[in-house]
Amino acid sequence: MKKKQWMDISMTLTNDIGTWPGDTPFTYQLSFTKEQTKSVNIGEISTSVHTGTHVDAPFHYDNAGKKVHELDISLFVGTTTVVDVRGHTMIGRKELEGFDLDGVSRLLLRSLDRKDQQFPESFPVLREDIGPFLKEKGIHLIGTDCPSVDPVESKSLSAHHSLHQNGVYILENLVLKHVNPGKYELIALPLSIYGGDASPVRAVIREL
Repeated sequence: MKKKQWMDISMTLTNDIGTWPGDTPFTYQLSFTKEQTKSVNIGEISTSVHTGTHVDAPFHYDNAGKKVHELDISLFVGTTTVVDVRGHTMIGRKELEGFDLDGVSRLLLRSLDRKDQQFPESFPVLREDIGPFLKEKGIHLIGTDCPSVDPVESKSLSAHHSLHQNGVYILENLVLKHVNPGKYELIALPLSIYGGDASPVRAVIREL
């Protein structure tokens, strides 16, 4: 039987990628060319670690929270379930309890049809009751195709804290518009950034 192909569900980092309002934009440039070095091209990047597809470490919103280099990488590798929750402006217990989530440990939400490189004018966010619900189900990773689980203007970050308090980690800015609901293998490893509050990831899935 032919193995299913891996699908990339991460945003391509380009110099015109949309960023969180006021955050450091992504730039890539050659600092040295092959003509200059006589041997190789050497590039450099500048970016917020929250640009594109990324993992939030708890330290992002909690000074006592774990930093990126302290995260258990097994959280981001394994079976996952994709559900389609488009049409909702908020997603929580009420919106998810109709799905069969028994035995699910990682959950990806297809909630928005967006142009990959643009920051959306508006996007669905998670309700504060999401954390306890996911804990009841045994889910320890939630992924979304939105830039955040909370609104742009939020200072309380109630969804971030609800997830953290219930042992659920956060993966944001996925590209799921070409992904059907179902069960998949997931690899979405963060870089080991010492002291980091977040990290870009190359997220891929393969249908089970």
